[in-house]
Amino acid sequence: MNQQKKLPIGIQSLGEMIEGGYYYVDKTDFVHQLVNDGKYFFLSRPRRFGKSLFLDTLKELFEGNQTLFKDLYIHDRWDWQNKYPVIRLSFGSGTVRNREELDRRIEQQLIEIRADLGLPESNALDIAGNFTTLIRQASERHGAKAVVLIDEYDKPILDNISEQDKAIEAREGLKNLYSVLKDSDPYLHFCMLTGVSKFSKVSLFSGLNNLRDITLSDKYSAICGYTDRDIDHTFAHDVAGLDRKQIQFWYNGYNWGGDAVYNPFDVLLLFKERDFRSFWFESATPTFLVKLLSERQLFTPKLANLYSSEALLSRFDVQDISNEALLFQAGYLTLKKVEEITPGKKLYTLTYPNHEVQTSLNEALLPALGLASDRALENGLQLLSAFRSSNFSALEKHFKALFASLPHDWYSNNAIDQYEGHYASVFYSHLAALGLDLTVEDSSSTGQVDLTLNYHQKIFLFEFKTVADQPEGKALQQLQDKNYAAKYQDKGLPIYQVGVEFSKQQRQIVAFDVLT
Repeated sequence: MNQQKKLPIGIQSLGEMIEGGYYYVDKTDFVHQLVNDGKYFFLSRPRRFGKSLFLDTLKELFEGNQTLFKDLYIHDRWDWQNKYPVIRLSFGSGTVRNREELDRRIEQQLIEIRADLGLPESNALDIAGNFTTLIRQASERHGAKAVVLIDEYDKPILDNISEQDKAIEAREGLKNLYSVLKDSDPYLHFCMLTGVSKFSKVSLFSGLNNLRDITLSDKYSAICGYTDRDIDHTFAHDVAGLDRKQIQFWYNGYNWGGDAVYNPFDVLLLFKERDFRSFWFESATPTFLVKLLSERQLFTPKLANLYSSEALLSRFDVQDISNEALLFQAGYLTLKKVEEITPGKKLYTLTYPNHEVQTSLNEALLPALGLASDRALENGLQLLSAFRSSNFSALEKHFKALFASLPHDWYSNNAIDQYEGHYASVFYSHLAALGLDLTVEDSSSTGQVDLTLNYHQKIFLFEFKTVADQPEGKALQQLQDKNYAAKYQDKGLPIYQVGVEFSKQQRQIVAFDVLT
């Protein structure tokens, strides 16, 4: 069992971790694989996943700081005689509000890097010229090709993503910087860019076609984040006294095609606070994401089982952001399954990574669906009590009150006739925000029931229908005709089938029929 050490909360420096007595989860096996696998790399991962620490590890390695790697995987597999000048740019700190601020940020970093590498001041008249000569002079001055590491390469764009004109300005400013890399190839030994989003090469990298995207490479799935093995071995002391299955349930499940991982931020704060909470989600409320999904009237039950092509997952630009790419790249959905449907064509199934994201995202979406958040806790407790006691009169009353609480201006500002799924979204997200065990489009031999709830040793099957005005009985009839309950009859649990019909005209539940 490893010696108990300090928890590296917020630490992004390898040197500080190793020398300061902090835990370090050894990722140098991935470093070794990466530097032997090519020259130009791009990696997208959600915020607070350890991207900055990984780049810092690369920096220390290429600079030849051997003592930091004494007990790590790569120590005996690296030629410490070779050292390289490292040019590291980062846009992680602060907020860039316009193109002028971005240019000043870049220029200041280039000045500081020149000083660190012992290079003269630049006589270039623009940023591209300054960066070009910096790479060349660094290589010539140090007698070795340069290493370029760019952290949070996309943040200036994301800082302004809700204001399209400013976001485009930021994109063009970064494009001006990154375009230098292609023609600097003779002076470059290694290059890696990391960020949250994957902007298209055409829009941002200006012909840098040899930039290899390892975001969905199965062998690099665990390049950032902690695996189950890391939790059990590196943090064995800190796991003691906590429910191991609950740690998995709350925080594991992020996957990019290989090994699943935990978000380090969540796990470290759990070990510090000894309490299960939505640490990662609460660290930055996704206001832009919630606003955009609301405007696009996303059918929230789909979030539990969303299908996508690789093209949609990669479609991220200022003027073209798909729901799938936004949710996946930001970390709110992750890979559940990858299928090759035809040669060279893959179908990706996305889902929530874990309990934290499912509950927190749906809770954040409730106001966008028209539900006030000030009575969320009280409403949730009432709902759970009704489910525990199988009090369907109370359940019907609860949900009718819920829909009656939707403000009139919500309907005025949304095309409800074109958004029939709104009713099911409110119903689903209200339950999902409570962390209940839900299955959307639950498959059986006779079809798919809209929603299954497994709670308090009971099974609840819901079928939703939208009607023009008065109840039609079609929801309950479908439950009877399809016999969805047969799938669960061998479990020995009470099964309740609930047909729910929503009236577009009345904007209310008009049927809440129960079959036991």
